[in-house]
Amino acid sequence: MNLSRRQMLTSSAAIAAAAACSVLPAAQPPPSALAPEDYKVTNNRIKQSAMGWMLGIPSDILIDACHKMGMAAVESVGDEPARLAHVRELGMHIGYIGSHSYQKGPLDPANHAECEKKLRAGIDLAARYDSQNVITFTGYRVAGISDEQAKTNCIELWKKVIPYAEERKVNLILEILNTRDTTHPMKGHPGYFGDHLDLCIDLIKKVDSPRMKLLFDIYHVQVMDGDVIRHIHQLKDYIAHVHTAGVPGRGELGDWQELNYPAVMKALLDINYTGFVAQEFIPTWPDKVAALRYAVRLCDV
Repeated sequence: MNLSRRQMLTSSAAIAAAAACSVLPAAQPPPSALAPEDYKVTNNRIKQSAMGWMLGIPSDILIDACHKMGMAAVESVGDEPARLAHVRELGMHIGYIGSHSYQKGPLDPANHAECEKKLRAGIDLAARYDSQNVITFTGYRVAGISDEQAKTNCIELWKKVIPYAEERKVNLILEILNTRDTTHPMKGHPGYFGDHLDLCIDLIKKVDSPRMKLLFDIYHVQVMDGDVIRHIHQLKDYIAHVHTAGVPGRGELGDWQELNYPAVMKALLDINYTGFVAQEFIPTWPDKVAALRYAVRLCDV
């Protein structure tokens, strides 16, 4: 078939437009597909949590919703003692405790004092409220600091803090973040150093502590490295916490995006994973709690 240059350009533009549309968030499923308002987890083999800040659900509303669903934990609900104590009184856990920012991490020695202070404070808070994990990050690349020096700087800081984490029986969990998505400040993090699993695992191994672990963020892993289920099996000894979100776009979980979340959850069961799986997507549906219920039911395999 012969095409003119104009026809070829028109066809290419149409294909590009279709591809662009394919990565937009899907519409909310029909009401019949949603979990009912009184939904409660039934299998409970995957211990689910919910990341309040990313979901955009006010902390007290989130805690109440998660408790009503029979979920195991919540996270990122602030550090107010009364609220954290309330979570524990309800029989739920705090999935992780925060520390320093993901932008200003230990790859830059100028941040070491601040990172150490915040990590130690996080460890104390985690121990107080019986949380398993304190999150840590590499930070963003800094001009003049090579990759090898960045690794050395990160390891130096974590080795300084890890004995305290060991003493208090708390994990430091290093999160991988993707650097590919440039569409939204929380969908991708261009400039972040720890953007591949191999790099993060190398750093964890060099810290050489049973308390230095990986936060396996399924969304970020898929964007950067893919092969999620095989990676889960390969890294089973390092994974201490898991985050979810739809790919592409970091929206709701469902069969309209490229990850088969029930299969991923079954892979976690296959490796006898006992940590938390936290819903950390950015809701696009008007009812954010309904979106959370939908994701929780999907992952309750």
